[in-house]
Amino acid sequence: MFIFLLGIVNVMKARGCKLIIKSSEEQHLKKFDVIVVGAGTAGCMTAKTVADAGLEVCLIDRKKKEEIGNKVCGDAIGRHHFNRLSLDYPSGKELERTMVGITVHSPDLKTMVHVKGKGLYGFIVNRLLFGQRLLRDAINAGATFIESTQAVEPIIKDNFVTGVVVKDLTSKNKTKLNAQVVVDASGFSAVLRKKLPIEIGIETNVDQKDVAICYREIRELVEPIAEPEYCAIFFNQKVAPGAYYWIFPEGAKKVNVGLGVSMSKGFPNPKNQLYNHVLSQPLFKGSSITSGGGGQVPTRRPLDRMVGDGIIIAGDAACQVNPIHGGGMGPSMMGGALAGKTIIEAMERRDMSREGLWLYNARYMQSYGAKQAGLDVFRMLLQKLSDDDLNYGMKHRLVTGADALKASMGEDLHLNITEATRRIFRGLRKVSLLKELRRTADMLKKVKTCYNNYPTSPKDFDVWRKKAQDLFEKASG
Repeated sequence: MFIFLLGIVNVMKARGCKLIIKSSEEQHLKKFDVIVVGAGTAGCMTAKTVADAGLEVCLIDRKKKEEIGNKVCGDAIGRHHFNRLSLDYPSGKELERTMVGITVHSPDLKTMVHVKGKGLYGFIVNRLLFGQRLLRDAINAGATFIESTQAVEPIIKDNFVTGVVVKDLTSKNKTKLNAQVVVDASGFSAVLRKKLPIEIGIETNVDQKDVAICYREIRELVEPIAEPEYCAIFFNQKVAPGAYYWIFPEGAKKVNVGLGVSMSKGFPNPKNQLYNHVLSQPLFKGSSITSGGGGQVPTRRPLDRMVGDGIIIAGDAACQVNPIHGGGMGPSMMGGALAGKTIIEAMERRDMSREGLWLYNARYMQSYGAKQAGLDVFRMLLQKLSDDDLNYGMKHRLVTGADALKASMGEDLHLNITEATRRIFRGLRKVSLLKELRRTADMLKKVKTCYNNYPTSPKDFDVWRKKAQDLFEKASG
């Protein structure tokens, strides 16, 4: 049976056909070059990249094929991610709206900062159709996709990951899939990462304080929204402690509205907060819900190490998310593409060990991780500030819109502190806030330098990690 099945696969590939295997049980005897767990943005980009190079890749997901891409999301993604990855821009039904920037609102709603520019030009996408496009690209490149299949645990031999135990969600049967490299792109659940032994050396757990829990709805409004080309972000520690709430236009009268809270001790229910403090606003009077749902997202710097012998972690599973606004589609696609590139090179060298895959760490840190780590420092500052501090800071433009744009794109944080500002804050007894802002700007610069100098081999990792940990302990103090 196996020889017959393999023969069909080879004939179809030779004829340029694309094959979707419905059952993991049909593939249990086959050894792939690469197994990718999770068909999200990171997983699909990894699978497409390695399949384009002619490698045998198996992409699995617990969802059915037609459900891939259907997830709770802010739906916003910057154009620069498409440019960097040479992907076609969203168009047709996949594109909900083009965006030119964001507006940031103070807790008292008296101050609004417009942040616009090339780095924030982007798109609101139909998340389902965008996900379907990425999956289609991976399958068309030659990836074998197995739907309705749950990864149960990694297969480990002598501390080397050699495959995955999976469960067919239709038959409930378990089987083993073997590969030279396994990629955990299973999202926040990180089903493989969490079950790795300590000897692999990859962080298995993420602290709850570095996680946001969110709830969002797609709503149809009675009246068109003002400034539909801007995504609106609102900071308010009472309404969205440790995070923010958002209103992202998707059409003339359609919006993606949601709220996140940090999962620190005693955090409130985000759905209740959204209904009590946001949907009760006049804008939403008479509005109707199209869909709704919640989820969790890591809002911190990337994992210190994202590879081990035979395994790579990508996407949300590797904490590849913007710590300020929680956007993960762009960084995850980048992580997937870099993972694929590194795997291809490792295969050419026949070295799938930690050392052979190590450059993935350095590449990600230098392309996005350093920016992400710097923004994590800024997140820690925002979580310390009271609503009163935020109101005063925004009112007196300590950070201008242009500076906020530069910081969001990875440049150093510039503070607009003049002698007049010092006098105002002295009179308001806000000198401690100025000192904290200065300390944060300095720490942000040091953290970014540290991550840009991520070691290119494992032998220097322990020294680097100690330095990074010391910096973040100071930043959180």
